Amino acid sequence: MTKKRLGQHFLSDSLILNRMMEAAELQPEDLVVEIGPGPGKLTRILAETVRQVIAIELDENLHRSLREEMNLCENVEVVQGDALEYPYEYLPEFKVVANIPYYITTPILFRLLSNNIRLKTMTLTVQREVAERIVAKPGGKEYGVLSLMLQYRGTPELKFVIPKQAFRPVPRVDSAVIHISLLAKPPVNVLAEDIFFMIIKTAFSQRRKMLSNSLKSLGKNMKEWFDKAHIDPSRRPETLSLEEFARLANTFEL
Repeated sequence: MTKKRLGQHFLSDSLILNRMMEAAELQPEDLVVEIGPGPGKLTRILAETVRQVIAIELDENLHRSLREEMNLCENVEVVQGDALEYPYEYLPEFKVVANIPYYITTPILFRLLSNNIRLKTMTLTVQREVAERIVAKPGGKEYGVLSLMLQYRGTPELKFVIPKQAFRPVPRVDSAVIHISLLAKPPVNVLAEDIFFMIIKTAFSQRRKMLSNSLKSLGKNMKEWFDKAHIDPSRRPETLSLEEFARLANTFEL
């Protein structure tokens, strides 16, 4: 019995799971964290492929069942708890492979992107719309805060789409597998990340307005600021590249 409040939609198609494994580009020596293993079909495939698997399951019944099933697998640790609260900071280098519950997609992405977490790659099944937002380029309606945050930290690729009929129970929307390789250093130079992220979030809080309007709450001399950044204040947030937001942040004076 699935629990709607936990966003449970289980994927058991072996062909799709094998394609997901190919997208993850795992090595035998890898440590892999799986978030929301559910009945454990992907867990079993991972256990046969990598050195160690940590499967984090919030549902007590699923945790109990999976722990019993994996009892003889010495390379699998089944943890009962909230993946948003797991202490990833204490892990050595690891990768994430998971069919994550839709309702925690954005929070878990930001949790895993914390500076002191030694994450190498993420291969995730997410809503197709979210995947398209993550890989979006400037100028489109999908482009926004999530696009910029993820592309600042890593290189995302939308690998393939999964029709909703592949899940049980069937969700309302299609999904997609996305692979994100974390970068050793961001692709742009940012002097103060807190200011950089604040400007992005403020700009997109009114994405249809010109930058001069969407950022006026920051209390700056807009003309002087935008002149320094060499950016036209009449542009809309969705047209700015990562590098242009970095210029805005680096010319912002408290």
